[in-house]
Amino acid sequence: MNVISIAGNISKDAEIRYTTTGDPVANFSVADNQGKDKEAIFWNAGLYGKRAESLAKFLVKGQAVTISGTVSTNKYTDKNGIDRIGYNIRVNDVALQGGKGSEKPQERSIRAESIDDVPF
Repeated sequence: MNVISIAGNISKDAEIRYTTTGDPVANFSVADNQGKDKEAIFWNAGLYGKRAESLAKFLVKGQAVTISGTVSTNKYTDKNGIDRIGYNIRVNDVALQGGKGSEKPQERSIRAESIDDVPF
C-alpha cells in the first residue's frame, strides 16, 4: 500500500457526485507549488463518505490544505492525441490550513497542559 501527503492550495472547487451505490464523493484538485522556479503539480483528489458532503463547502479554490491518502494512476489521451498519465489521490485525511473558504474554519489544536500529558 502506498501513502502520500500533499500540501498546497485547492485549484478546483469540490464537486459532489454519488457512486452507483449512493455514496457521496467530493472531487477536487490540489496544486502542489514547489517553488517559484518550478511548475506546480496538480493532483486530482477524491474524498468519500459523509465527510465528502460535510467538507465540500470548505474545499474551494484557493483554500490551503494538506491531504493524505493512497495514489492511483489514470492513463488517458488528451485532446491533442497525446498519451498521458494522471495521478489521483483517494483522500483519507484532510487538514484545512486557513485562508479562503465559504466559511472560515476554526483552526483546531491539541494543547497539553504539561509535557506529561503528551500522548506519545
